[in-house]
Amino acid sequence: MDELHLLLQHLRKPEYVHVLLNPLPVYALAMGVLALGIALLMRSRPAQVVALIVVLVGSASAYPVLRYGQRGYDRVYAMSNSDAQLWLDQHMHRAERFVFAFYLTGLLAVAALGALWKIPQAALPLAIATILIATVSIGIGGWISHAGGQVRHSEFRSGPPPKADEHDHSEHHH
Repeated sequence: MDELHLLLQHLRKPEYVHVLLNPLPVYALAMGVLALGIALLMRSRPAQVVALIVVLVGSASAYPVLRYGQRGYDRVYAMSNSDAQLWLDQHMHRAERFVFAFYLTGLLAVAALGALWKIPQAALPLAIATILIATVSIGIGGWISHAGGQVRHSEFRSGPPPKADEHDHSEHHH
């Protein structure tokens, strides 16, 4: 079986696509925040547009990451030991509960983009709000990812998994 064929087979597995996409919300938002900060310091409207688009892409990518994670949940759960299953439940719980932060970030980025054209005096406050909320989203993404990393990487586990009674596996069937 050649490598391309194998790759195409893997791309049909939601858990594989989830692993490919899962860094995007955090990495793209981090790059967007950096770019937007520089663009604001430079007072460059074109650079602000590009930076806000990067923030928008990063925040919007949280949706497919969540959906592919939900679709691959049962398969990963079945192949995991009990500690990993508890971490997987924690990871899914965090993602489902806090994905709204990424959506809020995306909405702010859209509002800031719109303000650049329609309401220029609102563009700076909206861009600053976007940076702040995007930074919070990066932190949330790191916290979600921390639990996800514990699932397949026992070498990263620094303590016991979350208590079993905190999260019910049955609520995560997708």
